[in-house]
Amino acid sequence: MLSILQILFFVLDVVWWIVIAHVILSWLINFQVLNLRQPLVAQIWDGLNKLLDPIYRRIRSILPDMGGLDLAPLIVLLAIYALRVVIINNISAFL
Repeated sequence: MLSILQILFFVLDVVWWIVIAHVILSWLINFQVLNLRQPLVAQIWDGLNKLLDPIYRRIRSILPDMGGLDLAPLIVLLAIYALRVVIINNISAFL
């Protein structure tokens, strides 16, 4: 059972870093440090959007319209953190 928990924590860590990379890349694109006309940047951006859009879409449907402010990545990061805390606090039930 411990192996399953370690795999779950690994998956949560990978998702955490993918969301962080998406947020940083969006900032770099919006502040025109990176350009989507560059093929590598466009491929990475498209790949991250395809990975995270199903998660963000569900959260955005619940959140009210905030204009240009997108809180979906923040909600995902908070949910991952909360899930880790719940698992750690209840680890004795899993073992």
